[in-house]
Amino acid sequence: MLSTIKNFPVCYSMPYFKSVKRCLLKSYFYSSIKHLHMQSKTDNITDYLKEIPDERSQAFSKLRDTVRKNLPKGFEERIIYGMVGYVVPLKTYPAGYHCDPSLPLSFLSIANQKNFIALYHMGIYSDPKLLNWFVEEYPKHSKSKLDMGKSCIRFKKPDDIPFALIAELCQKMTPQQWIDIYEGVLAQSKSRKPKK
Repeated sequence: MLSTIKNFPVCYSMPYFKSVKRCLLKSYFYSSIKHLHMQSKTDNITDYLKEIPDERSQAFSKLRDTVRKNLPKGFEERIIYGMVGYVVPLKTYPAGYHCDPSLPLSFLSIANQKNFIALYHMGIYSDPKLLNWFVEEYPKHSKSKLDMGKSCIRFKKPDDIPFALIAELCQKMTPQQWIDIYEGVLAQSKSRKPKK
């Protein structure tokens, strides 16, 4: 099933990684996100929404509402990496993002790109079962072909966004589940490091 997704599993144009989990641990994983889209300079969500073209504004607002209504309690909305992001706040997970502990642990983001609306969901790229579920369910909810790769799901036509499926996807992972997966990957990485 995964072979049907163009360029998957490519993560930030680095095909030599054998798994998304290993990519997750690279020092520039989150910081690279800002180079993949039209980065907004605002730090205010209201202003970000005003920057979205009229032809996408309604769909983007509906996507944001879908995410906000369906993410489990504990995630926090904020502008991060120039996108509307949903993070595990530092008050919940003080360790933060391991390469920059001053940053909260990112989980999901939505962005207005030059040619599409993008949704980034870290759970999909770290949980194969969740990814397989999404890939199998997508054709049941959208007539368009799944356009997925480089850590984003792309929607070139606003009418093609499967809001019901996105709602269900958002419900499937709590902040604590994401923390557990993230820490598990970190532990595996440390155990692989050669002993001096």
